[in-house]
Amino acid sequence: MKTNPLFVLLRVILIAVLVTFAGFPIYWMATTALGTDTQLFNTGQVPYPQLSNLPDLFSALAEVPILRWMSNTAIIALGNTFLSLMLGSVLGYALSRFKFHGRGAIGFLMFMTQVIPEALLVVPLYAMFISLGLLNSLWGVILANVGFSLPVAAFILKGAIDAIPYEIEESAIIDGCPRLGILSFIVFPLIAPSLAAAAVICFFGGWNEFLFAVTFLMDPDLWPAAVGLASFIGEYETPLSAVMGTALMFSIPAVVFFLLVQRKIVAGLTSGAVKG
Repeated sequence: MKTNPLFVLLRVILIAVLVTFAGFPIYWMATTALGTDTQLFNTGQVPYPQLSNLPDLFSALAEVPILRWMSNTAIIALGNTFLSLMLGSVLGYALSRFKFHGRGAIGFLMFMTQVIPEALLVVPLYAMFISLGLLNSLWGVILANVGFSLPVAAFILKGAIDAIPYEIEESAIIDGCPRLGILSFIVFPLIAPSLAAAAVICFFGGWNEFLFAVTFLMDPDLWPAAVGLASFIGEYETPLSAVMGTALMFSIPAVVFFLLVQRKIVAGLTSGAVKG
């Protein structure tokens, strides 16, 4: 079947428009980061990056611990991802394979965690973390994020496990394979796309953490990048070039990570949606 050249041209134009709209915020952040305060507040921002202002931008960023903030962000994101996947896989497997009283209630309560705003839980968690000694600790922020990421990971993995024929596991049980071995060597390889999708969702949930971090972390050396960005906002002055430069450094790793795993996200979110 011969493809219509007009259709190909329209598709290319549509893709170009979508890429332009998606990439414009990154381009504008770079342009703002390389602008001067005089241009931003007086004469107006120029529509192209001014590479001659790179030394001034680096000098401004050198005054703040941006690398430490980025490492704290990575620790929170990776910790949230690991704990959510580890607990969510076991919970999703239990909800998928075992019949027990209260299974529907557990699923409903997990769903309700996504309805409750995080701000409503700040005060109770603050009081709880005081008694547990988790204030001003990255572990406290990670555990608070796991409470919201875990149900999402469990639901995604449950849907993927539902699509796996149980006969495969029965054969392994007959051969004497324990449940943990079935989960590790049979189930996990079969739901790898869903694991990747759940990992990305949990990772970005921790990467964008702000509310719990700004509440529970008093030491600036423990701040993630999102809280560090907010600290640039002053009463009389806000250095927009430094803000946008930090935001660009904060955004690029997440964008690159998303582009690398986007196919896994789509495959994982749709696996288990249709059962043969």
